Amino acid sequence: MRELFHPDPHEFSLPTVFHALSDPIRLEIVRTLASTSEQSCGWFDFKLTKSTLSHHFRVLREAGVIRTRMAGTQRFISLRQEDLEARFPGLLVLILHDASSHEQPELPAESS
Repeated sequence: MRELFHPDPHEFSLPTVFHALSDPIRLEIVRTLASTSEQSCGWFDFKLTKSTLSHHFRVLREAGVIRTRMAGTQRFISLRQEDLEARFPGLLVLILHDASSHEQPELPAESS
């Protein structure tokens, strides 16, 4: 079985991460993983074909947002929280903020 590509944290690119998170399905995958632990690919209950869901997982994985672990015929997905936080401090807090609450995240004050 071929090994899946996972970029090293120093290779993460902010535009690539933003692109990966620009899709509502991928953003929901990230939000779900942030509130749970590692999950199998089949655990996600989206009304999508397997190939479409696999595409979303691949985009997130190649951007460095998730890690995919192979175990036999199963694939398990987890969020790379520590790696993302080390490379882009505070990014996940902003991404995972509940946009539906209409509250703006607290940002550092600008210095005059």
